[in-house]
This record gives sequence, structure tokens and C-alpha cells, in this order.
Amino acid sequence: MELHPYLHKVQFYETDGMSIVHHGNYILWMEEARTDFMDQIGWSYHRAVNAGIDFAVTDVSCKYRSMTRFGETVAIHMAVESLSPAKMQLSYKMVNADTGELRAEGTSGHFFYDRAKARPVALKKALPDLWQLLQSLHEEGRNGEV
Repeated sequence: MELHPYLHKVQFYETDGMSIVHHGNYILWMEEARTDFMDQIGWSYHRAVNAGIDFAVTDVSCKYRSMTRFGETVAIHMAVESLSPAKMQLSYKMVNADTGELRAEGTSGHFFYDRAKARPVALKKALPDLWQLLQSLHEEGRNGEV
């Protein structure tokens, strides 16, 4: 499946006094990219939530590689790093969309949560179509195709 990077144009309010992006914004951009990723694969967050499944965040990390400034467009490339029936790890590579210069790299961990039962759930059983799709994307990434 061909996925496109999520594009984010840096807004003035996301910067500090030197027009450099405040570090906390990268985490927000990762969430925006995750939502876009789900839309691209045909399983919007709304669709999953309406089916009773949430993707609870267990951890998030971000390594800053170079400064991002006001007015830049950042391309955020995502991949499914690891996947088990109960959880997944996503990776993010944020680059300047024009130059390709690496700005930041991050990860986010998630477990699959059944709202009705108020407990973790095996996605493989709860939403087998989504499970197969994520598994396929994970395999493509392991083979260097994403």
C-alpha cells in the first residue's frame, strides 16, 4: 500500500521568540500524522472508535535532530515498527519537505482498548480487518517497502 507523508506547515504560534518550533509541538504533529495515517489506510479514528476500539498511548518519544522554523513545511513519514495482538509501536521521521533535511524522529506506543469492556483487547479478534491491514503494513516496512 502506498502511503503519503503527512504535511504540516509550521505556524507562527508554534515557535518561540527566535521563530524556532517549540519542542512540544513535534508530539502534536505525530498525533496529526497518526490520524492522517489511519485515514489513508481506510480506518479513520472515528471508524475504530465507533467500532468500540481505542488506541491508548502508552509512551511517546522524540529525538530532535535539527531546528524547524516558522514557515517550513514538515513531511512526516510513518511506519508500523512492531505489532502484536494487543499493542503496536509506530515510528515517525520528520523532514523538511523541500530539502529532506531530518528534523526529528519519534515513536509512539499504543495498546488496543475495548471501550465497552473497559480493558485491553486483542485487535486480531476485535477488528480482524484492521489487524490484517496493520500486519501487512508492518511486513511491508520490515521488507523496506514503506
